[in-house]
Amino acid sequence: MTGFISTLPDVGWMLRPLIEIPGVRHAVVVSEDGLRLGHASAQRLRGPVGELSVAQAESLSAACAAMNMTGRSTASLLFGAGAGMRQLMLESEHGFVLFSQAGVGAHLAVATGTDADVALVAQQMQLLVAKIGAHLSSQPRDPVADTR
Repeated sequence: MTGFISTLPDVGWMLRPLIEIPGVRHAVVVSEDGLRLGHASAQRLRGPVGELSVAQAESLSAACAAMNMTGRSTASLLFGAGAGMRQLMLESEHGFVLFSQAGVGAHLAVATGTDADVALVAQQMQLLVAKIGAHLSSQPRDPVADTR
């Protein structure tokens, strides 16, 4: 079996402007099919999830892929075939998760506490994507060659 998954360089520095916003806890870049491409956590976090581990970021990536598919399916159902999904927001009693298309085949998810200015976070996500979205893209996997 052949084929590979292209990986991004360390994206932690790219996410720094987001995790420095007061109330932002984590930022994750995920591929469209749920692979973690990079993540960063704010420093000195307290609570049940401090710094996001690789395993936790990978679980979040898979969850984000499911949210993406649900959002796309819902948009298609309500607005017709071809209607895309640009942003999603999940609100919990503990905070928010904002989810946005980042680059080709990639998405950006940001988790905040309840004290975050969600409008500011959404605006900064869009600015980040506009500035460096091409670096956040994930090329599709190569088709798997027939090994028979």
